[in-house]
Amino acid sequence: MTIEKRDVTFKSADNLCSGWFFLPATREGGKADKPVPAIAMAHGVGAVKEMYIDFFARRFAEAGVAALLFDYRFFGASGGEPRQRVFPRDQMEDYRSALTWLSLQPEVDSDRLGVWGTSFSGGHVIHVAAHDPRVKAVVSQVGAMDPGQTVREQTTPEQFAALQQLLIKERLRHATDGGEVYIPSAAPPDHGFALQVDQDSYDFGQEAQRTIAPSWRNQVTMSSIEAISEHAPGKSIELIAPRPLLMILAKDDKITPPDSIRAAFARAGEPKHMLEIEGGHYSVYRGSGADEASRAAMDWFTRHLLQN
Repeated sequence: MTIEKRDVTFKSADNLCSGWFFLPATREGGKADKPVPAIAMAHGVGAVKEMYIDFFARRFAEAGVAALLFDYRFFGASGGEPRQRVFPRDQMEDYRSALTWLSLQPEVDSDRLGVWGTSFSGGHVIHVAAHDPRVKAVVSQVGAMDPGQTVREQTTPEQFAALQQLLIKERLRHATDGGEVYIPSAAPPDHGFALQVDQDSYDFGQEAQRTIAPSWRNQVTMSSIEAISEHAPGKSIELIAPRPLLMILAKDDKITPPDSIRAAFARAGEPKHMLEIEGGHYSVYRGSGADEASRAAMDWFTRHLLQN
């Protein structure tokens, strides 16, 4: 099946989000003869749409499900100031704005909408689906269920207290001086302070920037840390049922702990399914891990949105 890719924009709050709209077409290369299901999808923390996940969007469209892959406000090709600000509530609102845009497209069946998320956005889609009845199917891939708890578990009490004091100082500075202070989004372990002090995260971003995502910037606002640390989307997971939920984890993930995903999955109602794949956090974006994860997501959306 051939597909069509369009550059689109849609409004979210007072800004425009930039996206790619992937549409299925008939095998003869024409337009689909009736409205099709559609998925809203975006990337993880600090990432942009060029960073490998268009592979997933294309796969969905080839199976007959349209996909809107977008950059959040303040990132990539989307508008908004300050740049590089990661506020989960803003990003979840962008998802809901994407669903609204999809529902207005003549090619889309507004009664068959789904959400797909990965890493940080894998948590977003849990919260969005729990609170937005337009969502009829969910895929959460290596999702961050409780980023704040993860930070607390991976730091000593003294380190966490020091972080809290740093954030208080940043609030005071922002109130008196204005403007934003930026920190690296990812840095190797010997670098020092960053949102993610992790070699794999750093390498993933650097390689993507060199090869496919020149708009990616290795920075986020300092104020993002406080907002992220208060984000716990997994707590809403019980509200998704009876809509179908697929969760995908990587067994050796050091970024989004597999046990936190398993614990959230245990609280979710039916219908649900868990897929555990080999490898670490970034194995789901390329190679056999991406093939396995995308195939499972494609099958899930096909079964619950296209065939039903």
